[in-house]
Amino acid sequence: MMRREVTIDARFKGPPASGNGGYSCGVLAEAIDGVATVRLRVPPPLDTPMTLEGDGASGRLSHGDLLIGEAEGDVLDLSIPEPPTLEQGREAVPRYRGFEGHPFPECFVCGPDRRPGDGLRLFAGQVAGRELVASPWVPDETLAQGSGSVDQRSVWAALDCPSYFAIETAPLALLASLTADIARVPAVGEQLIAYGWHRHSEGRKHYCGSGLATPEGEIVASAAALWIEPRAGAASH
Repeated sequence: MMRREVTIDARFKGPPASGNGGYSCGVLAEAIDGVATVRLRVPPPLDTPMTLEGDGASGRLSHGDLLIGEAEGDVLDLSIPEPPTLEQGREAVPRYRGFEGHPFPECFVCGPDRRPGDGLRLFAGQVAGRELVASPWVPDETLAQGSGSVDQRSVWAALDCPSYFAIETAPLALLASLTADIARVPAVGEQLIAYGWHRHSEGRKHYCGSGLATPEGEIVASAAALWIEPRAGAASH
């Protein structure tokens, strides 16, 4: 049984006072061997010591008696569309809806106010002629985990926001769960395309998919996300 203290640094925020949903899911996924489904129960706090526990098959993240989230080993059942080309991803960026107005402009993943080397700057806009959003991504050295590869938490983060902007109406919504299958961890400096698509909606629930691919079409990682529009004013992205 693994048990250790973890802290989500303020750099990795989504909303101003809580962790980016995908990054936070990546923290919880460290308790799981292989494909994981992570469910966030409350917005993960920033700069706050939390306890991560797990046995490879299940895990939980807590702050005192407060349950932040849970994780479990799973299988990703997802139909993955052919990834867009790098050129299509580049052409899509000017159509990123976050440029027109963003609820969390300093989001680690998709915030337009984040500078190069600070945020991921995934500005996933509509791909011409396809029901996808996409953005190029080259992970920088600040995301390295020590072996030249990207920190797995940042891979989970990159699978988060593109799926949100694939929802046609892009309502303010909470990332409720994320199931991710990371086929391989990409290298720092590797050219990738991050993309997302809307699967279907049921009332306030929006089911989406996302992927990371190389320009040659290799799917490096993929994920299924559930976004829920909150009943009240609070939201986590």
